[in-house]
Amino acid sequence: MDLRKLKTLIDLVSDSNVSELEITEAEGKVRIVKGPVGAPIMVAAPATAPMSAAPLAVQPAPTVPASMSEAEQAAAAGHVVKSPMVGTFYASSSPEAKPFVQVGTVVKEGETICIIEAMKILNEIEADKSGTITRILVDNGQAVEYGQPLFHIE
Repeated sequence: MDLRKLKTLIDLVSDSNVSELEITEAEGKVRIVKGPVGAPIMVAAPATAPMSAAPLAVQPAPTVPASMSEAEQAAAAGHVVKSPMVGTFYASSSPEAKPFVQVGTVVKEGETICIIEAMKILNEIEADKSGTITRILVDNGQAVEYGQPLFHIE
């Protein structure tokens, strides 16, 4: 598969709601997987073609100093509520309703903080820790992946 065709496929995947694409041709097999928003697109090399020396995606730089331990990094970020599923994030129960939480909202463990729609089913996501919402990391209506950070709670 030539590079122009490969670049076209990568662009199509990144501009669509498709999160994974696999194509098998006579020259080999290509699998393109789209990560969370802002993450690089990873491409598996065709089975029969040699990989070029240039990387297709650059890993993002760490946002915290490397000298910090994992415990210090977690403490700096507070508790992170992650998405338990793939779907669409909604901050409120309906477009007219006010959001379940905003930055500064004090939540109790078990309290509904958002909804994730998956396969036309609305799933209420509850806080897994009591505290104050310090950051909301996704926008209303945004597609989210499994394990993607949604909120910071301190």
